[in-house]
Amino acid sequence: MRLTLLAVPCLVLAACDPEIPDSAAGVGFEDDYPSYLAQREAELTGGAANDAAAAGTDVATAEPVLDENGNPLPEQTVVTTNNPGISDEQSFAAVSERESIQSDAARIEAQREVYEFIEPTAVPERVDDGAPNIVTFALQSTNAVGESVYSRRGNTTAEGLARSCARYGSSDLAQEAFLASGGPEKDPKRLDPDGDGFACYWDPTPFRNIAAN
Repeated sequence: MRLTLLAVPCLVLAACDPEIPDSAAGVGFEDDYPSYLAQREAELTGGAANDAAAAGTDVATAEPVLDENGNPLPEQTVVTTNNPGISDEQSFAAVSERESIQSDAARIEAQREVYEFIEPTAVPERVDDGAPNIVTFALQSTNAVGESVYSRRGNTTAEGLARSCARYGSSDLAQEAFLASGGPEKDPKRLDPDGDGFACYWDPTPFRNIAAN
């Protein structure tokens, strides 16, 4: 009785299991395996040819070669590159085939014929338009940054100096405006509160170093 009860669930489970498909069904090589391999190899080589053609390469395909058992040998596709867009200048063999010492000499001579030598000219003189020249001022002044030389009235805070200097795009422009408005002796725009003659953190040192060298 117990054997009968155990057999019933097994039969039920077997009936519920899906049918396992046959991996060889419908592929067409049950009776002729060598022919199937030859057909498969032809499909694979055809796919390689299509991929290579899309990539711009030349592909040569050969008929499948069979061994002594009638099975096709692998790797029946030969791919050769023929892309004119790829340079071969790094290939000594390729370059030596088309170039020689004579051709190099002719190329150098052709380049010499079109070579143009331009004589250097004098640096143009700076036009004196009356505007302040910060380079000239840097070379004429001798005091260091922060060294007070000119008297200033009133107190200017760091915040006030920052607001005044924010009106100019650079310290060079601020120094030009400072000199144009009476600096370094006068400072109506409050750009030089310490009286060193240099407005808005402008530094004459780079100009002095160039002149010294």
